[in-house]
Amino acid sequence: MVILYEVYENLYVNMTNRCPCACTFCLRQTMDEMNHSGSLWLEREPEVEEVIAAFDRFDMTKYRELVFCGFGEPTERLADLLKVAEYAKKTFGIAVRVNTNGLSDLIWEKDTAPMYEGLVDTISISLNTPDPEEYLKLTRSKFGIQSHAAMLRFAGNVSRYVPNVVLSTVETTITEAEENQCREICSRLGVTYRILPFED
Repeated sequence: MVILYEVYENLYVNMTNRCPCACTFCLRQTMDEMNHSGSLWLEREPEVEEVIAAFDRFDMTKYRELVFCGFGEPTERLADLLKVAEYAKKTFGIAVRVNTNGLSDLIWEKDTAPMYEGLVDTISISLNTPDPEEYLKLTRSKFGIQSHAAMLRFAGNVSRYVPNVVLSTVETTITEAEENQCREICSRLGVTYRILPFED
């Protein structure tokens, strides 16, 4: 069962298969591994102690970041994620990033932004599109049309507790006009906008 896997200069943490979305573009629909990681489909969710023990198999001085991102939405296990992040920061002094759909407030039915303070250095959120209806078509979020607004609200809130908050879209998937709308949204929220390269 693959709990930790390497991609370039980073070590990734795979803690759950659960996700409130079923994105039309999700990589897990077409593959079961990343960068020759082995299958990222978990037989069961690893305990926090198992994740921490898995670090012993890696030279932690090699990595630039510890990234919570597997085949599920990492904030489905937010409390456990933060326990692992706290351990990693204290033990290895490594920067921590969470790649997320930004829906943890809806998942946990509360304002989760303050929970990340001091434990996470970067939150990277898939913005996808400036339009709420198109967002729902793309993500097929179980939370419905409120998802887009909730994601943006979370991004703005969490920027008060996490140094780097990035919202991203993928090049060629939306128009230049839509990219400009996304840029304006991010400027209003006080977060970074990034256009990622398209990967087939």
